[in-house]
Amino acid sequence: MPTNASNGQVHVIPARKGVATRVAQGQVITVINTHGTQVVDTWAFCADDIAEFMSMEHSRGAMLKVNPKNGDTLCSNRRRPMLTLIQDTSGGVHDTLIAACDRYRYQQLGHVGHHDNCTDNLATALGTVGLTPPETPSPLNLFMNIPVGEDGSVTFEAPVAGPGSYVSMCAEMDLIVAFSACPQDLIPVNGQGCVPTEAHYRIDAKAPRL
Repeated sequence: MPTNASNGQVHVIPARKGVATRVAQGQVITVINTHGTQVVDTWAFCADDIAEFMSMEHSRGAMLKVNPKNGDTLCSNRRRPMLTLIQDTSGGVHDTLIAACDRYRYQQLGHVGHHDNCTDNLATALGTVGLTPPETPSPLNLFMNIPVGEDGSVTFEAPVAGPGSYVSMCAEMDLIVAFSACPQDLIPVNGQGCVPTEAHYRIDAKAPRL
């Protein structure tokens, strides 16, 4: 488990659950894949108006790529910069294509009854800060491995991120950021063992040293 450092306290993203936090412009938020192989669905909303949110389709158009790398900026649905990726020790494999899991996804996979899901986790997390999401935007799926084949096909593969690896992003405006430690346990997006685990995050005034 990561330890606290001088600039910011480490907070838990519980396994299968979501959290939300405020991040001021210029602060750096770091998402830690504590045990390795855990996908963390990530959303950002403008703190002044959550109808403006980080948009994967707008970001892909701005970056001209499907997988953000160091120096790339993720944009809002109003095409304004929101988060810039500044440090990545996870292997650099993330996903901007796949929608957040929801109860319909688990029904399609044959699950009967309730199953934790990232769509509900987002709503619950924003509820803790008194907000209701205007919709469920497609998330930035940190550490998620969705290779795109030469024929345009995609597959769901295990993450390449190792324990303790992390991604740091700088806020380009005042934000509300939400995370979900993806509860998917029917296909191996969280590793071959299909066991979701906790992750952690921290907020620093500048790029951290972990």
